[in-house]
Amino acid sequence: MKKTAIVILNWNGKTFLEKFLGTLIKNTNPEIADIVVADNNSSDDSMVFIRNNFPSIRTIILDKNYGFAGGYNRGLKDIEAEYFLLLNSDIEVPENWLDPLIETMENDSSIGVCGPKLLAYNNKTSFEYSGASGGFIDTFAYPFCRGRIFEKCETDSGQYNDIFDCFWISGAALMIRSELFFNAGGFDDKFFAHQEEIDLCWRVQNLGYRVVIQPKSFVYHVGGGTLPKSNPFKTYLNFRI
Repeated sequence: MKKTAIVILNWNGKTFLEKFLGTLIKNTNPEIADIVVADNNSSDDSMVFIRNNFPSIRTIILDKNYGFAGGYNRGLKDIEAEYFLLLNSDIEVPENWLDPLIETMENDSSIGVCGPKLLAYNNKTSFEYSGASGGFIDTFAYPFCRGRIFEKCETDSGQYNDIFDCFWISGAALMIRSELFFNAGGFDDKFFAHQEEIDLCWRVQNLGYRVVIQPKSFVYHVGGGTLPKSNPFKTYLNFRI
């Protein structure tokens, strides 16, 4: 069993797998991490692409699209590792991106969840909307991040380069202790997608664990890869009560 399982939940994401999976493999030490692709019953030829080009990558094929929450809940049941690192398919990882996250978890058993700094793939000096450098919620449960308020994303000039306790880590790149994931109940399937990581991080903290951002690790996120901003279903998922 490897220390970490990096798990990509895929749904019709061949374009991103073609673009980023090779870089992920190149920049991830195979001695400490396995890479697994769990597929939400894609209708494109994502899995054919992986079989033909990366036959060593383990794949898990689900019988239908269970969404982000349900897909991970089902896929992770079949994976053994000390840590799960959930990673979107539309993320580019640089060299040495994984070590700081593992070291953070290894050095402090009170930390249940950690994640890297999220920067924008198309503007690498800017924070990325979905997680920036650690997330919070206000009194009215409205989510925001260090580095992003409403639609405004700051330029990353090192202002948030400290390891920091936050309220939530973006599901685009989230590391969690595997045993804790299941003890906390996993994701709530009812969320389908969006906000489910906030709910999970909240329950993790209710169990007495910390959630931290580790900006020594950073990745580049395209964002909106599966559901673009213009999609009305995305609007519903973001603003439902």
